[in-house]
Amino acid sequence: MTDKKDIANYFRELQNNICAGLEKADGKARFQEDKWERPEGGGGKTRVIQNGNVFEKGGVNFSEVYGPCPDFLKKENGITGDNVEFIATGVSIVIHPFHPFVPIIHMNVRYFEAGNTWWFGGGIDLTPHYIDEEDARFFHTTLKQACDLHSSSYYGEFKKWADEYFYITHRGETRGVGGIFFDKLSDNEEFNLESRFAFVKSIGESFLKAYTPLVEKNKKKEFTADNRQWQLLRRGRYAEFNLVYDRGTKFGLHTNGRTESILMSLPPLARWDYCPQYPINSLEDRTLQILRQPNTWIV
Repeated sequence: MTDKKDIANYFRELQNNICAGLEKADGKARFQEDKWERPEGGGGKTRVIQNGNVFEKGGVNFSEVYGPCPDFLKKENGITGDNVEFIATGVSIVIHPFHPFVPIIHMNVRYFEAGNTWWFGGGIDLTPHYIDEEDARFFHTTLKQACDLHSSSYYGEFKKWADEYFYITHRGETRGVGGIFFDKLSDNEEFNLESRFAFVKSIGESFLKAYTPLVEKNKKKEFTADNRQWQLLRRGRYAEFNLVYDRGTKFGLHTNGRTESILMSLPPLARWDYCPQYPINSLEDRTLQILRQPNTWIV
């Protein structure tokens, strides 16, 4: 029978496997690790890669925090009673490449338990600086294959959720080409903890399958200073989403997590130009047009 220790141990191993795969894809840089402890209970391992051949900055974080359940978590999850203990564990990833044609990627898989309440949440999405529709289809096809192993309804339901979640409301743009997002997956007539956990493992293991082929395809393309400036503007949009809307950022800060680890998701460099304009049908203009509405990508 799977329990919270098994889930935390899986997330630890997932961090190890993904770090090894990303180091191989970069070919130069290695992750540095910082272990941290939360005063109220638990802690984690922050691993950051910087200044590599491909990756300018990225993080693959594991956390397992526990202790008395904060009041805001009780309220959010309908938990009552005194002296309720909680555990929250997971892996969170954001990778910012040097190359403007290599996309940003994010993944988070997590588990929460307090009293008799438990659930899984997470998601994985791709944020290209320039949208390549073939790359977007490949990414979504890989995710759909992982989802379909567990339910024919998962991909459609969770893609729609991602389209709505990864949306920068004040810009009227999606953050990228989307992916899947899910939250508070618990038990019902169809699914139990074992089957939900099996699904989360499939998503975790899809990360390298969905991302490293895109790195290999795009990392040797030539680019210009103008491409780099556009990349920095798109990173600014990414930072806006993570600071204004991202649930993981809010959860970490509200539970007294390690600030450096929580804000690892922010890019090393970004820019905000005032009302930039781009020629009609330029790569930048076409990317903006795609970002202004959700796309199907695959049938």
